[in-house]
Amino acid sequence: VQLQASGGGLVQAGGSLRLSCAVPRDILSFKTMAWYRQHPGKQREWVATMTAGGTTDYPDSVKGRFTVSREIARNTMYLRMNNLKPEDTGDYYCKATRGTAQYWGQGTLVTVSS
Repeated sequence: VQLQASGGGLVQAGGSLRLSCAVPRDILSFKTMAWYRQHPGKQREWVATMTAGGTTDYPDSVKGRFTVSREIARNTMYLRMNNLKPEDTGDYYCKATRGTAQYWGQGTLVTVSS
């Protein structure tokens, strides 16, 4: 399963971006879909999750600023990021889980300037 992530870019602190993650088909066949990010030289960290049932969850670091959503007809998951901070800079990855299998998209780079 190939996931296609896009939407990264350069934005000033306080600005917004929306990332997209498209799957080939049947987005609801994945038990969960999630966003992660990786700062240069650091481990990948979890950013947001959406279950097939639509339940969402976020770590405290992004809660209230980031919103995960999906468009079922387009088999696409989104991550709306508001009030971006320089520490939000990194490569953002989407992940889809089906059974015991995990599928990752390529990263999309988000750079937040101060």
